[in-house]
Parts: sequence; C-alpha cells; structure tokens
Amino acid sequence: MQRALTSALRLTRPWRPLQACGCASHGTARDPEIQVRSLAGPDQGITEILMNRPRARNALGNVLVSELLEALAQLQEDRQVRVLIFRSGVKGVFCAGADLKEREQMSEAEVGVFVQRLRGLMNKIAAFPAPTIAAMDGFALGGGLELALACDLRVAGLTLEERVGASLCSLQAASSAVMGLIETTRGLLPGAGGTQRLPRCLGVALAKELIFTGRRLSGAQAQALGLVNHCVAQNEEGNAAYHRARELAQEILPQAPIAVRLGKVAIDRGMEVDIASGMAIEGMCYAQNIPTRDRLEGMAAFREKRPPKFVGE
Repeated sequence: MQRALTSALRLTRPWRPLQACGCASHGTARDPEIQVRSLAGPDQGITEILMNRPRARNALGNVLVSELLEALAQLQEDRQVRVLIFRSGVKGVFCAGADLKEREQMSEAEVGVFVQRLRGLMNKIAAFPAPTIAAMDGFALGGGLELALACDLRVAGLTLEERVGASLCSLQAASSAVMGLIETTRGLLPGAGGTQRLPRCLGVALAKELIFTGRRLSGAQAQALGLVNHCVAQNEEGNAAYHRARELAQEILPQAPIAVRLGKVAIDRGMEVDIASGMAIEGMCYAQNIPTRDRLEGMAAFREKRPPKFVGE
C-alpha cells in the first residue's frame, strides 16, 4: 500500500504543455473529437475538455477514447492545471455512452480489448491529480454516466418542469440532464466502472436497483439521491451546468493546490480501506504537505490578516 501511495503522492512531475487546443489521434486528417482549452486571466488554472462528436452524440468510440487518453496523459503532467472540467460541445447531450454501432462490427475478442481500454480511461480520469468536474448538460447514459462518476464532482441541468411544475420548454428539455446506467436494457452490464463507482456513491442497495432496472434519472432525481452535487436551471444556450461547474472551479482555484491534490488522494485512497488504514493515509498526506511553501504562506497570511497567495510549491 505504501508503494502505491508514494506513486500517488509524487507531485513534482515535469511540466509538459499541451501542444494544441485540439487533440487528433493516429495522425489522421479527420476533425478532432475533443478540444482542450486552458482558460486565462482570473480563470487561469482551469482547463476544459470539450467532447465534440455530434453525429454520434459523443458516443465513446475508438477515436474519442484515444483522444481522451492522449489529452489526459499530457494534462496530468501539467502542474498549472488546478481544475479539469469535462463538458460537451453537442447540444442536449453530455455523452450517450459506448458507440454500439462501432462495437457491432467488432469480434468478441475486440470487444473485450475495447472495454478494457474504456475501463482504463475511466480509471485515468478518477486518478487525475487535480479535481475534476463533469458538466452534464443533457443525456449521460451508460458509459457517459460512468465518465461522470469517475469525476470528483458532477453538475446537472434542470428543466422548467423539474423546477416549478410548468410546461416544458423544448429547448430546455433537450439540454437538461438525463442519466442512468442503462446497459441491462441492451443486454449488457456496466463495464467501465459503473458497478463499482455507483455503489460507492449511492450505497449498494440503491446502486443495484438502478443497474438492475436500467432506470433513467432526471437531474432533480439525481440530486435527491446524491448522484450529482448541484442542479441548475437550464438556460437558452443549454449550458447552465457548464457555467455552474465553472463557478465551482473558481471556488477551488484560490485554495492551496498541493493541499487540494493531497486531500483528493487521502479521500480516494481512504475510501478503499478500513478507517484505521484511512487515518494512516491521511497522516502520510499531511506529512507530504508540511514542507510546502504554501503551508507557510497560509499561516503567514492568517497572522497578517490578508488573503494568501498560493503558488503550488
């Protein structure tokens, strides 16, 4: 366990900037299916991954998975990334899940290999060193919900009907979150972490109910169950969840980045073990933070009654 923790706590990685805003795979001339954008000005430190595969409703096919893995491999080395937001460039959908049309053309052996890659992608998202937020403006089904579950925080849009019982506006309905692990309705079961992350999020009995039935949840229902952190009224542009996710990221930005990352490690690793072992993990994380300049800056700022200026060292 200590060896795994040492790897997770290694924060002084070499910095490698992302080469471009779009990540194209395999050297092809096709349009990239994701775009990566690092924000500037007061939002510096927030990076966004925009999924943009409109013809397939952001379904997770080979190219999209490859591009996401490529982007994550670069971003995890970039210590300037303090918060990572996953969002959609396709109106009305966050991610429709696995690309079943593509999978239909695969052999059984190829299906096994692809699902293993998909599971690896979700693990990479879950293990990303900085906080991650899923901005769910629209459908998040199957693998799409598994992607959101791999993120630290989730935000969903609400329809007018969910808010005040009024008639649905078609634009708002199209861009409001609908989520579920619906694999059993397709003769499948969740294979990219859903059977493990959903019960850790909601508890075993409720997770079983949702997976056994393949039930779809609205944003309001998901918030009531604790599946999402926040629900927001959808706007005319259909990106209200994104704007709330960005507000959350802005709340995280001023905090000490090393302490935030170590807090994430302590929580994630601690949830996997008994509480005594979890306390030991917390102690190891705390010890890692003691020598940092940011800890000294925090104490000095408190003493001098001024806002701290954390630098991530």
